[in-house]
Amino acid sequence: MKPTDLPPHISRQYDKELEDVRERVLLMGGLLESLLDRTIEVLDSGDRELAVQVAESDYQVNAYEVSIDEECTEILARRQPAASDLRLVLAISKTITDLERIGDELEKIGRILIKQIDADTPRSRYVGLRTMAARVRDLLHETLDAFTRMDSHRALELIKEDEKIDEEQDSILRQLITYMMEDPRTITSTLDIILAVRALERIGDHAINICEYVVYLVEGKDIRHITLEQARREIEERG
Repeated sequence: MKPTDLPPHISRQYDKELEDVRERVLLMGGLLESLLDRTIEVLDSGDRELAVQVAESDYQVNAYEVSIDEECTEILARRQPAASDLRLVLAISKTITDLERIGDELEKIGRILIKQIDADTPRSRYVGLRTMAARVRDLLHETLDAFTRMDSHRALELIKEDEKIDEEQDSILRQLITYMMEDPRTITSTLDIILAVRALERIGDHAINICEYVVYLVEGKDIRHITLEQARREIEERG
């Protein structure tokens, strides 16, 4: 997907630097979407090799974070951006931190799935996990799309997904606790699945953080500590 065009500057090189760093954020996000897709495929197929790929891909995510962070630092030092340009660089810097943490959570999930496959855990135990993974994958995709389009209104809408993910997590956890109570032999494997569920919930949290950065980037408004309704009202009042 092509990012929405940024406002032009007198220096074409400056424009290119800003566009390049934003496109690299989308490449980093695309890698994480691909890893989430592979995670879902592992849950469907029990493919151990694919689980290993998920568990061992974190270095690629980390490499993106390091290189993008270096680009942001260079832009800050050489261009001394102001106003919307400064917000863009700051939003990107915060976004790649959350994307890197999503990579950490996916690595954790991959390693858990390898253990589950090796222990021959019935895939029926993954049903709730698979559903939640699909919801989180969709949220990440929509979040990156809002970032691409600089769509603060869509970002605000996506923030509401946090409650749905939390509700789904609670439902899955209740089901998994029931498994352990009915058959204590499943406690060890079920506890690992619970860790995977919580990792998915944290991925959702990081996606929500990125939505908040989109609002900050577009509107110049920090909405982290106010309600959604208050944020929407203030943004509408500002036109």
